[in-house]
Amino acid sequence: MFLARVEGSVVSTKKDPSMSGRKLLLLRPQLVDETDPTQFRQGKNTIVAVDSVGAGEGEMVLFCQGSSARLAPQMKSLPVDAVIIGIVDAVDVQGKQIFNAKS
Repeated sequence: MFLARVEGSVVSTKKDPSMSGRKLLLLRPQLVDETDPTQFRQGKNTIVAVDSVGAGEGEMVLFCQGSSARLAPQMKSLPVDAVIIGIVDAVDVQGKQIFNAKS
């Protein structure tokens, strides 16, 4: 599993029929900064993921990729490589909270 922030959405009117009705979100991975573990640094890439939990722009989410993505409910037969599987409430690193969705 990985952490990411939802940066936006992706609209695709022409796609594989099995993907019809699936919400696609654009994610930016979040990494704990090696030089200052009390904060995140943004990953350099972006990822398009299927939303299985009702996430929205600006939220911190958990996502999985590859064969693990197809283990999420209703994803087994879909051509997906990344699925959002959770919305993050808080992240603690070395005993310090570095993210809280409420603040």
